[in-house]
Amino acid sequence: MKHNIGIMQGRLTQPKGRGIQFFPFDNWREEFYSAQKLGLDEIEFIFDYDHYQENPLWTDEGIVQIKNHMDKTGIKVQSVCFDYFMRRPFYKAEAEERDFIKEENTQIIKKVLSGMKKLGITLLEIPLVDASSLQNGHEKESFREWLAYIINHTDEKIYFALETDLNPEDFLEYLESFHHSRVGANYDSGNSSGIGYNAYVEVTTLKNYIFNIHIKDRIYHGTTVSLGTGSADFDMLFTGLKEIHYNHSFILQAARGMDGKEEENIARQKKFLTGYIEKYGI
Repeated sequence: MKHNIGIMQGRLTQPKGRGIQFFPFDNWREEFYSAQKLGLDEIEFIFDYDHYQENPLWTDEGIVQIKNHMDKTGIKVQSVCFDYFMRRPFYKAEAEERDFIKEENTQIIKKVLSGMKKLGITLLEIPLVDASSLQNGHEKESFREWLAYIINHTDEKIYFALETDLNPEDFLEYLESFHHSRVGANYDSGNSSGIGYNAYVEVTTLKNYIFNIHIKDRIYHGTTVSLGTGSADFDMLFTGLKEIHYNHSFILQAARGMDGKEEENIARQKKFLTGYIEKYGI
């Protein structure tokens, strides 16, 4: 089967001091055409905290524009990375603010999910790492109860992929605790290698709970680096993916290269990834 290969939104835009990941307000439309030129299949959209009301997913006009560019290029948007949550998780707030922020989280995610439904986007990824990491049982339970409520008020065609820094056994146990087929995992090969987890063990433990994969490389306890130059063991990863018959998308979220050379950098990343897909016949 042919796996979709996509790109994280913003990677085809010069950062100009905005960091490694951001919503490209100045260039998001043009990214569809760059992705088409590179032979990619999809773009994973970002919904971030900064200026979120200007994100095209937030407005009816923006949703129409997204659909037009999807139709013109054939580039799909099948997933949204809800980076907003890393900046504003209600369970990290002070007690006096927690209810207010929780309600804000609820209203914002509902509006994003409404936009996704209009566009036929079926996967929302929620990062539970760094500032939104689940650090104890209370945070896990608070998030689980909240997400269960969201799922029960969301179109049944939309799935939720959690990205966590939990070890594979604890992550599996947490996913199973939802008792819901629409809750799974987003697997990030770079964040995993940065922590020091074994990729084969992770994917063969999580198995069918893996709804999406971000392809990245990081140095152990260090930063994101070019694919193949960090601690990520891609042979172990793809051995595991072949064993579990992984059949979803791969999203390139790797290190940036030289400013102004985004297309050349993504072309190299795509070649790297395609090589492993072909090598392991998945």
